Amino acid sequence: MQWILCLSLVLLMVNGCQSVSTAPPREVPAAPPGHPKPYRVGRQWYQPIPDAEGFRQRGTASWYGKKFHGRKTSNGETYDMYGVSAAHKTLPFGTVVRVHNLRNGRKLDIRINDRGPFVRGRIIDLSYGAASQLGVVGPGTAPVEIVALAAPARSVRQPGGQTRLVAADLTSGNFTFQVGAFQDRNNAERLAAKLKQTYSHVHVTSFDRGDGMFHRVRVGRATTLEEADEYEQALIRQGFDVFIVAE
Repeated sequence: MQWILCLSLVLLMVNGCQSVSTAPPREVPAAPPGHPKPYRVGRQWYQPIPDAEGFRQRGTASWYGKKFHGRKTSNGETYDMYGVSAAHKTLPFGTVVRVHNLRNGRKLDIRINDRGPFVRGRIIDLSYGAASQLGVVGPGTAPVEIVALAAPARSVRQPGGQTRLVAADLTSGNFTFQVGAFQDRNNAERLAAKLKQTYSHVHVTSFDRGDGMFHRVRVGRATTLEEADEYEQALIRQGFDVFIVAE
């Protein structure tokens, strides 16, 4: 009986070693052309995006405070829990986003300087100061919508040789509305033809995502974010699954 138990333990050890040795290597995934390098937290890889134009997202916001106060953020700054800043998993550092608390209607413009939150379902981690102004500290989390307002500041050379930092305004320009994306271009063209009977500025754009070609159907035009919001809501009321795109 004892030798059977020993044999069972040996088989368990061998099987355990085999399962570890046959696990796939954790290789760094290749970043798409023009994208920053991906980073890993735990077993999950995250791919930052190269720019924030047209970025809009809904989900849950949370906040972080004393445990991280005075520590370095992911972009090298010192985290000030009483200041106004936020962490996002993929937006470029320095992007200014408008965070709208969908529970109480409060809005606040916040700069991204950190990475996170790495909890399923959460899209942004607010500093204590930002969470206080938005009314998120008490409940701990809140449903929010975030919209990119400005790209990270860049150096601009002025007459005389001086340089100054300028943030690109993302709230004005040419906005359109994506209502569908298809791998089969014929499907995209059929939807576009149907939309042209009612809407203006209907067009199809093609994009190679790396894993295949996608044909995106877009409709309408707006020149400010406020106009885009109104147009988007009108399309949603008519049953479209839509989001705003800056072109």
